[in-house]
Amino acid sequence: MRNLGYTVTMVGVLFAIGEVAAILGPFLFGRLADRSGKYKGYITLVYFLAVVVAFPLALFVHPVLSAILIAVLAVGYRSSTPLIDAITTINLGERGNYGRIRLFGSIAFVFFVSFMQWTPVLRPNTPLNIAIWISFTSVLAIVVIILFPSKYTTRSSPPESSSPTESFGIIRNEAVQYKSIWSPVFILGLISIALSRFAMASVYSFFPLYMVEYIRWDAVGTMIALASITEIPCLFFSKRIIRRFGAMPLINFASAMVALRLALYALFPFRAGIIVAQLLHSFCFGIFHPAAVAFISNCVPPERRSFGMTLYLSLGWGVPTLMANFTSGFIIDHAGYRVLFGTFTVFPLLGAAIYFIYRSMEKPNLA
Repeated sequence: MRNLGYTVTMVGVLFAIGEVAAILGPFLFGRLADRSGKYKGYITLVYFLAVVVAFPLALFVHPVLSAILIAVLAVGYRSSTPLIDAITTINLGERGNYGRIRLFGSIAFVFFVSFMQWTPVLRPNTPLNIAIWISFTSVLAIVVIILFPSKYTTRSSPPESSSPTESFGIIRNEAVQYKSIWSPVFILGLISIALSRFAMASVYSFFPLYMVEYIRWDAVGTMIALASITEIPCLFFSKRIIRRFGAMPLINFASAMVALRLALYALFPFRAGIIVAQLLHSFCFGIFHPAAVAFISNCVPPERRSFGMTLYLSLGWGVPTLMANFTSGFIIDHAGYRVLFGTFTVFPLLGAAIYFIYRSMEKPNLA
């Protein structure tokens, strides 16, 4: 978007528009997939949307057209995540280890961003080259999904709910299943998640610009790869860690790490400070994400798992990112990157504070 000539404020507005679409898309596709029990076709469709819009987005510069194309792109890539997480957790069951499956995504991500940083071919520094890579990887994903055995992407009948002793503990080792998704505990947990994601949206959306425009360091891919490498051990041992401490305490701890990471960006805007901040990604995602997935899985039955993951990605991630993107570009243009990161440290701390309210309301039923 910057290479197409848009200001940082306009980039934030366009990202916000994309987030609106990214919130609505997963609800639509997740509901349809849950109803039919067939996930393959919908996952293929959402990747196809990315292929369709990538080149027009890179070739035509008009705010309205760019907003529409970004909205379609956001519907595609954002809808894929809850659908894939849904079929993953359904196939694994409550005793499965989500983190050890998810870490392969992290390994692939590290490889790809490192490749993007150093490749001499089609470097992703122009809109057209970025569009080529989006289309190429989306087509690869479509091929994989098409070749995937249908028995793993189709739910013939609603699975039986697991017994409490098989589910993740939300607080610590207590295992509990809620009869209603919209329990007070679930709502508070989702708010806590959303506040931390609001803060991290400033990193996910504007860290590359911070590196290039403020730090003047052409190592965006390397720093993103470094952060992703640190999450791999946490994902590998996530099941054991969650069973030891519980999902919500880990979300609370990771929220505090998000605040520390943002403070490092604000207070130490040089290479050593950036490297230390990136290492904290091990907690900000490597612990936070599997704990959040465990929290959702514990509260939402398998036959509504796409809906549950959609709530996490949309209300716990999409809405906060929408709000953050809309305000972050304005803050950067008028006050700078350091003010942005410093201000946003408040929100994950608020999310962590909600944990204490959560503990006072949570009464695990061990019967």
